[in-house]
Amino acid sequence: MNSPMAASSHRITLGPLVAAIDQGTSSTRFLVFNSKTAELLSHHQVEIKQSFPKEGWVEEDPKEILQSVYECMERTCEKLTQLNIDVSNIKAIGVTNQRETTLVWDKETGEPLYNAIVWLDLRTQSTVERLINKTPGRNKNHLRHKTGLPISTYFSAVKLRWLMDNVEQVHQAVVSHRAMFGTVDSWLIWCLTGGKSGGVHCTDVTNASRTMLFNIHTMDWDPELCKYFGIPMEILPRVRSSSEIYGLMKSGALSGIPISGCLGDQSAALVGQMCFQDGQAKNTYGTGCFLLRNTGSKPVMSDHGLLTTVAYKLGRDKPACYALEGSVAIAGAVVRWLQDNLGLIGSSDELEKLAASVGTSYGCYFVPAFSGLYAPYWEPSARGIICGLTQFTNKSHLAFAALEAVCFQTREILDAMNQDSGIPLTQLQVDGGMTSNKLLMQLQADILCIPVVKPSMPETTALGAAMAAGAAEGVSVWSLNPEDLSEVTSEKFDPQINPEESEFRYARWKIAVEKSKNWETTTPAINGNGEPSIFSSAPLGFYIIGSMLMLIGAKYITGHD
Repeated sequence: MNSPMAASSHRITLGPLVAAIDQGTSSTRFLVFNSKTAELLSHHQVEIKQSFPKEGWVEEDPKEILQSVYECMERTCEKLTQLNIDVSNIKAIGVTNQRETTLVWDKETGEPLYNAIVWLDLRTQSTVERLINKTPGRNKNHLRHKTGLPISTYFSAVKLRWLMDNVEQVHQAVVSHRAMFGTVDSWLIWCLTGGKSGGVHCTDVTNASRTMLFNIHTMDWDPELCKYFGIPMEILPRVRSSSEIYGLMKSGALSGIPISGCLGDQSAALVGQMCFQDGQAKNTYGTGCFLLRNTGSKPVMSDHGLLTTVAYKLGRDKPACYALEGSVAIAGAVVRWLQDNLGLIGSSDELEKLAASVGTSYGCYFVPAFSGLYAPYWEPSARGIICGLTQFTNKSHLAFAALEAVCFQTREILDAMNQDSGIPLTQLQVDGGMTSNKLLMQLQADILCIPVVKPSMPETTALGAAMAAGAAEGVSVWSLNPEDLSEVTSEKFDPQINPEESEFRYARWKIAVEKSKNWETTTPAINGNGEPSIFSSAPLGFYIIGSMLMLIGAKYITGHD
């Protein structure tokens, strides 16, 4: 059989394909799925640089983000061609993205007016304090009845307020009606559908629900919320459902293909894990850690520090579904910190080997509150601590403590979720980059005292975006009917330690968390530039230096590597 015939017969067996752009905090990916089997056919990944211009600041370059998307698309299309798969078989593209990360650009030039301020960024802490101080009773939950969220550095509205107050270009563009605001999904869709030449300025309900400007009951931007933050509504994108045709690709090999799915990354993972029933939940281990539980068509307000968020709205005329969410700021980011900041490991794979070599933290506890504590505490003044160190402690114990920290934080949000719902989860569905670490998955089962179930195909976030795109009206190549959804093969990790040991370790973790709180409470010393001085955090500096000296000392005393 000659090759064109082979390619042709191959295409027939594959059926329609759907692609997904997965733009995360640390990398961008483009993935192509078979819409009939949910099989991943090809993908490409590009790392994204993060910059830290000042203590607590986290930024990314919007142009680099966009360029990474184009590069991933091109490389994936090349790989498909090598596999004899016709790129024209791609019928739709979905977008999923890091949420809350905030961008402002000029609609006439198409140029970003500042770097993207990443969700983890802490520069808005004084903005948040000012906003909370003007609420009755200084209540951080003052807007929760409309937004489902506490007033926090985490969400987009405070980042946008900071940009308008502190970046002259942004201020001028707002005044002269040239500014466009968006989260990463809006920036990408606007650029891919034409940019300054007719690009579509939109977002979906899941991303909008993370801004603090969106009313989760009316499902639209709220004039009172916009007034509270002093944000003109004209700069906001149009809110659409998570599954409809927003516009067509305007360039490259995929020109003319509809972009028809859009979900914030955690909502996309919920869809990709097929948690469509009230009570189903998943936990994603990425830069942060995010546990979402589907609560059906009614928003449930938490009494235990969880967020109420929009899970998805899979079609213009379909009902919105809501979720309770527990958000942990630092999960995979702790691995990057051990690698880049301390040089303890050369790669994330090394962390598992290092931790497995000792099999215990030897009483060492690591609370990685680099950006304060998120759920269930919402304590922005907390900072990272390592405690329980002895002369015996070495870097392997610290590696184990870092993995345990991810598991303990998940246990805290799972406990909160069980208290809110009154129905304990009997197993936890997991996904995300860190789930390839088998030691972490076993530790998680041990610390939760319930089985942990990991799908064989780990790219559930991208799969969720592809499902939404393929199911959109006018595309309709992916059925979301329960009987049509593919069977998912998975790996199960059962608890292997007794519950008493698990509870003892968890109780010690809780003590460590208490010690991390209220670190940044003193009035900061102001340097000559009118900015808080780094020396206002001297105790943290002494603590970390002392901890490191002990670790180095332990290395030589015990003869460990």
